[in-house]
Amino acid sequence: MSYLQKLFCLTIILSATLFISCEDTKTQKNSNKSKKELERAAQKAKEDSILNSVKIYDDALKTSIDLKAIETVSQEELIPFLTKYGINNPENKVVIYTSFGNIYVTLFNDTPLHRANFVRLAKTGYFGTTFFHRVLDNFVIQGGNSDNVSTQKVRAAIGDYLIPSEFSPKHQHNRGAFSAAKYSEQNISKASSPFEFFIVQGERGAHHLDNDHTVFGIVTQGMSVVDKIAKIKTDESEWPLKNVIIDSVTVQ
Repeated sequence: MSYLQKLFCLTIILSATLFISCEDTKTQKNSNKSKKELERAAQKAKEDSILNSVKIYDDALKTSIDLKAIETVSQEELIPFLTKYGINNPENKVVIYTSFGNIYVTLFNDTPLHRANFVRLAKTGYFGTTFFHRVLDNFVIQGGNSDNVSTQKVRAAIGDYLIPSEFSPKHQHNRGAFSAAKYSEQNISKASSPFEFFIVQGERGAHHLDNDHTVFGIVTQGMSVVDKIAKIKTDESEWPLKNVIIDSVTVQ
């Protein structure tokens, strides 16, 4: 084979190698791009699945509440703050508006910290971001929480604290009792969650909760609404399959 023939063959081989190398690089780039697109698509599908599963309504990430106007309260400031707030805001009647109807509640004046805290949250507009998120027929319906981002934002603005127990043997967990939820872990003082409440729905009450949770009000009208909510279908975690939205809570 002549020198020129050898050079011609070598040129062809180098060109083919370069072509293959370029194609491999292009394929690799396309592969990386496809991989990223697939990852993004998978992430979006996961987010859509989560949103659909909890049935968050369209403006779940928004809130009309002016967070900057809320005075954030610490645990150390809580008692004097709520004591003063209770004096300046003496209302003890509230209405809980839901798509199932209205629930009317009278708050007890001898549980002043719980009353003042609930009135404050109602006037802030906090409950309008929440659901009745736990439902057990013939036991209780529990409200004051949700998986909305807006709920967590308002909670953060209100403050991270627990309300000291104000349990009184005068107020038992009879049907219609309006009581404060609490965190069971590391809570030997039986302090209450400032945000979540429950209504006793069972005919026989829930007296095993006496001396464990603070009853700070009573439903005076709307137990038929409570009964309707208690009978809706839930998942295994007792969360309603269709969100029971609290439209608002007003103070009278």
